[in-house]
Amino acid sequence: MNVVLSLAISGLAVFGLVVIAVIGWLADLNVLFGVVIPYAAGTIFLVGMIYRVVKWGKSPVPFRIPSTCSQQKSLPWIKYDYVDKLDNPSTKLGVWGRMILEVVFFRSLFRNTRMQFDGERIRYTSSKWLWLGAMAFHYCFLVVLIRHLRFFKEPLPFFVEVIENIDGFFQFFLPTPYQSGLLLGAAVTFLLLRRLLIPQMRYISLPADYFPLFLILTLAGTGILMRYVVKTDVITIKELTLGLVNFSPKVPEHLDVFFVIHLFLVSVLFAYFPFSKLVHLGGVFLSPTRNLANNNRAVRHINPWNPEPKYHTYEAYENDFRELMIEAGLPVDKMPEDGDAGKAA
Repeated sequence: MNVVLSLAISGLAVFGLVVIAVIGWLADLNVLFGVVIPYAAGTIFLVGMIYRVVKWGKSPVPFRIPSTCSQQKSLPWIKYDYVDKLDNPSTKLGVWGRMILEVVFFRSLFRNTRMQFDGERIRYTSSKWLWLGAMAFHYCFLVVLIRHLRFFKEPLPFFVEVIENIDGFFQFFLPTPYQSGLLLGAAVTFLLLRRLLIPQMRYISLPADYFPLFLILTLAGTGILMRYVVKTDVITIKELTLGLVNFSPKVPEHLDVFFVIHLFLVSVLFAYFPFSKLVHLGGVFLSPTRNLANNNRAVRHINPWNPEPKYHTYEAYENDFRELMIEAGLPVDKMPEDGDAGKAA
C-alpha cells in the first residue's frame, strides 16, 4: 500500500477518534465516555487477551523449533559455556535465563543486524539505535502506567512513590516534569520516523503499523498538555477513576475536554490491544522458538499427532500373490500345499 495512503488512513482514524471525544464532551455524554466506554474497553481487553492466550496455548507444537545462534550441547569434549547455555539452552533453567534476558533486555533485538548493499557488496551493520528506541518506548510506557496507579489506588502503594520520585528527579520547574512522558513521546517519534525514512520499512508498513504509533503519540501529547499546560482538575479525575475501580462510578458534572479525549483514546487502545501487533506482550511467553529447550540430541521427541503406521510385511504380500509369483517364475519363500500347487500348475 502507498505510504501516503497508509499515513492518511491512520492519521484520519486517530483524528476521527479525537473528534468523537470532543462531540461527546460538547453533548455532555459524561456517563458514556466516563463509565460505559472504559468498562466496555476493559472487558474487551480481558476477554480478548484470554482468548488469544488460550488459542496460542492450544496450538500444537509437535517439534522442537527453538531459534538458536550458538553451540548446541553435544559431546563432553565440545565446548559449551555459559553463553551457549543462554543462546542454545538444553535445560529449563537455561530457557528461563534466555526468556528473562529476552523480556527484560530485548537481547535478540540487541544482537540484531541490518543488511546494506552499497552497489558492490553486502554489508551487515548494527541496529543498536532500534534496540535503544524499543527499550526507551517499552520502559517509559511501563513507568507511565505505574505512575497512573496514583489515580486508581488509595492509599498510594510505596513503589509508586519511589518510581515517581526517580522519574521526577530533575526538578526544572513546577509542576515537576517527568522524564518518562517526554522520553515516551521521543521514542514513539523515533519509531515513526524509522518507518518513514528507511525505504525497506516504508515499503512493508501498513495502516496497522502506523495507527498504534499515532494513537500512542496523541495519548502522550494530551497527557503532557493536561499536566503542563491546561492544568486539569486532578481531584475530579481521581474521584472518577476511584469510582471506576471500586465499581461505584461517580461522574462529575464537568469534565475537561482534554481528559475526555485522553480517557477515550486510552479506552480505544485497550480495546484494540488484543487484536493488534501490540499483543506480542503476551505472545513472547508462548513462542515455541523461545520457550523450548534445544535438547534434540539428548532426547528423542516423537510427534504425538503422527498416525499409527500400517505395515504390509513381505509374508503377507507373498500370501496375497503367491500363485501369481509361481506362475511368473518368481521365487517364493513358502511353496503352496499340494492342493494349492495343483491349482497353481
